[in-house]
Amino acid sequence: MDAPENPWFSLDYLERNWEEVSSQLVIHTTLTLQALLIAFAIAFPLAVIARRIPRLSGPIMGVSGVLYTIPSFALFGLLAPFTGIGRTTVLIGLVAYALLVLVRNIVVGLQGVDRDVTDAARGLGYTPTRLLLQVELPNALPSIIAGLRIAAVSTVALVTVGVVVGYGGLGQLMFRGLQSDYRAQIMTATILCLVLALVLDLMLALTGRLAMPWARRRAVA
Repeated sequence: MDAPENPWFSLDYLERNWEEVSSQLVIHTTLTLQALLIAFAIAFPLAVIARRIPRLSGPIMGVSGVLYTIPSFALFGLLAPFTGIGRTTVLIGLVAYALLVLVRNIVVGLQGVDRDVTDAARGLGYTPTRLLLQVELPNALPSIIAGLRIAAVSTVALVTVGVVVGYGGLGQLMFRGLQSDYRAQIMTATILCLVLALVLDLMLALTGRLAMPWARRRAVA
């Protein structure tokens, strides 16, 4: 039987176009990681402020929630006149979308810390900074890691939408494949997106396990 002229799976396509595929995969990966790092760097202090000053919790969650409700195509389009076509526009959009997930999970984690534990730490003379870093943060880690895992997977998906401003990583291959009905190109980009999301999720899960040895001991017990 003859092989189909336009197969969905083709190692030949991957071999012939590996340089381009690997280049877009690197772009997709670095965009995702950079967006997560920036979003976390912004979300953590915001979450701490929301936890420490309850009256600011509503505005902080409200602003991040509004950003999350804007459709990705529309957000990239709105940013383009100010930030141009390319990486910066996509990165700003990705950070905006990751903020709500991260802020919410960090706040939930901090609020879930047993009040008796924090009161005992204060009684021992812990300063607010020491209390946060040595007591609240370790106890909030499960919720924080969960938020990072959700944000990572959603960011991998959202990077593809960056094609609207000409910087979508593997989304560039998907879009061109859809335009030309090149099935191998579409499927290759799709599978690589799935693999990237899975790898990042597993890495964050492993990081969480390593950062919370007490949780492993509890599970064994």
